[in-house]
Amino acid sequence: MGGQDGPGPGGDGGPDGGIRVLLADDEHLIRGALAALLALEEDLTIVAEAASGPEAVAMARAHAPDVAVLDLQMPGADGVQVATELRDQLPACRTMIVTSHARPGHLKRALAAGVRGFVPKTASAQQLAEIIRAVHGGTRYVDPELAADAISTGDSPLTARETELLALAANGAPVAEIAERVSLTPGTVRNYLSAATAKLGAENRHAAARMARERGWL
Repeated sequence: MGGQDGPGPGGDGGPDGGIRVLLADDEHLIRGALAALLALEEDLTIVAEAASGPEAVAMARAHAPDVAVLDLQMPGADGVQVATELRDQLPACRTMIVTSHARPGHLKRALAAGVRGFVPKTASAQQLAEIIRAVHGGTRYVDPELAADAISTGDSPLTARETELLALAANGAPVAEIAERVSLTPGTVRNYLSAATAKLGAENRHAAARMARERGWL
């Protein structure tokens, strides 16, 4: 685990000295099982659950948890987007990402969003409880294997605009529709997509989008 950054923003957590936790995961069975297991820990209290990004933000506003445990991939907004909103709206809430689809680029986005923990879903409930306590106490935790992958993969070579347009192309939108959505000419969109494709050494924009997504850059 990383170095200490000072005490947790929530002080001693809830009124009984416990840590108030929000769980957000769109898979109901996993979320329910995790909530049941974490509730067995005397110092952890599950104050709210959510099944989507927007619901996670709403529940965090309503319940002011000390730590929000967020699935990376959720409907409406992913865990990193939720963490970004919570950082701005509820700075006292620490955020963690739990995922089974981690890519190095996801980790870098998460750290930039102020996420304090990045944990694979292969972690046991006991390990997760320990990481929640550490994150609440001011420590940053990043899965060692994922951290090593992030270092070896390096940063994305794409510009912000190339990333934005490639993400739209990855969802199947034609050039004309992309151009209208971002207020650019179709020719300009094609130029950006061609540049992104060349940077990644891909055969076409669809292959480029797939490569970028696999590396966590989209």
